[in-house]
Amino acid sequence: MTAVVRLLLPVVGLAAAVTAWWFLSAGSTSFYFPPLADIAEAFADNWLFERVGSDLAPSLGRFGLGLLGAVVLGVVAGVLLGRAPRLQNAFQPQLEFLRSTPPVLLLPPSLLLFGTGSGMKVFVIALGSVWPILLATITGVRASDSIALDMGRVFGLGRTALLRHVVLPNALPSVVAGIRSALPIAMVLMVVTELVASTDGVGYFILQAQQSYDITDMWSGVLLLGFVGMALSLALAWIERRVQAVVVPTSQGGQKK
Repeated sequence: MTAVVRLLLPVVGLAAAVTAWWFLSAGSTSFYFPPLADIAEAFADNWLFERVGSDLAPSLGRFGLGLLGAVVLGVVAGVLLGRAPRLQNAFQPQLEFLRSTPPVLLLPPSLLLFGTGSGMKVFVIALGSVWPILLATITGVRASDSIALDMGRVFGLGRTALLRHVVLPNALPSVVAGIRSALPIAMVLMVVTELVASTDGVGYFILQAQQSYDITDMWSGVLLLGFVGMALSLALAWIERRVQAVVVPTSQGGQKK
């Protein structure tokens, strides 16, 4: 399958789905499922570009800070635990307890600790989406090539140099895959935190539209979240391919030598 075909197939599939939705819903008289034409009109009125600054920008800002915090925490903790199996065994029960706790349950204690501001939302997004990154980092660190590590030690590389030049490059594809897995979790938590005691954000907009029975506006917010999630997923998939294209051939070339 050529690169052009791989690029066109998702576009054709998306176009077919939108076309089918457009014509199948054209004559809809359902209050809860309006025609796509009406939703598209509400989308243009709300998000091109009236509410971008008031609702979309705050949501993306909190999402970005939360995901960034999850990446930093997950990579740092993952490297420490991956390089020290005894340390991981010591903290394994606590990690399993926190990982098994549904992220939504973090809302009540977070509201008590941080109030209803953006800090609470960023904290919940970060803590709820850190686990895929943490586990992927541990796996990537432990999968480091033992031959490359031994060769680095022979050439006199210290722990910091080994970590920088051997361990992290080998773990990078796993870390990027973990971030991609954490992306939808962070999106869900972004919306959920905006449903509780919030005054702005896409989730707040959707809730207000639902409570006022403005169904087309509600669906326009849902449609926006789908577009944003798809764009972020495609961007991370492209980064993942680039990382694998750079790291994997390099490591294979080093093994051949």
